[in-house]
Amino acid sequence: MPPVPLRTLAPYAVAALLILLLGGRWLAGHHGAGAPAASDAAGGAGAPENGAAPAVRITTGAASSLVDVAGAVRRPGVYRLRAGARVGDALSRAGGPTRRADTTAVNLAAKLVDGQQIVVPLRVAVAAGAAAQQPAGGAGAPQAGPPVSLNGATLEQLDALQGVGPATAQKILDWRSRNGGFRSVDDLAEIPGIGPKKLEALRPQVTP
Repeated sequence: MPPVPLRTLAPYAVAALLILLLGGRWLAGHHGAGAPAASDAAGGAGAPENGAAPAVRITTGAASSLVDVAGAVRRPGVYRLRAGARVGDALSRAGGPTRRADTTAVNLAAKLVDGQQIVVPLRVAVAAGAAAQQPAGGAGAPQAGPPVSLNGATLEQLDALQGVGPATAQKILDWRSRNGGFRSVDDLAEIPGIGPKKLEALRPQVTP
């Protein structure tokens, strides 16, 4: 078989080289297009898990209340409580109410609100309330009206003074008769039964 001239083989060699190059590019493009799709699918599957964690943390942080507990509690201060907590829970966190606390003035079942201040008042003394309700003119009530003149008062007027009974009123009249009258309120100290405490109690009620 006679040898083929190079000029005749050259076009075939170029064509074969072009076919190889084009085939390589087609294969590379086919595999490259599939890789991003797989990557996207993997990324899409993991996104919900990674994105859900911050949302849970934010919800947990927001579902709490910062409250200020003051007044008659053992440990006043600012406390953070869980969502749905009540005023009673806040008092427990503050050590509970003191012995003198009036918890009836606070709604222990009320839900807490962020930024709320809870003030537990002190119990009002019963004795103070009873004294305020005591009728005027009762036993031990302060004498109302202007001071009574020791030198001009009658037995009834002296008997109406706080701390003076009928017997003491008569002694005052007797002393006035014997001594010609009172020069000052301090003269009452010379009457039997009137000591320093009673004298100070009578001083704003009488004049000489």
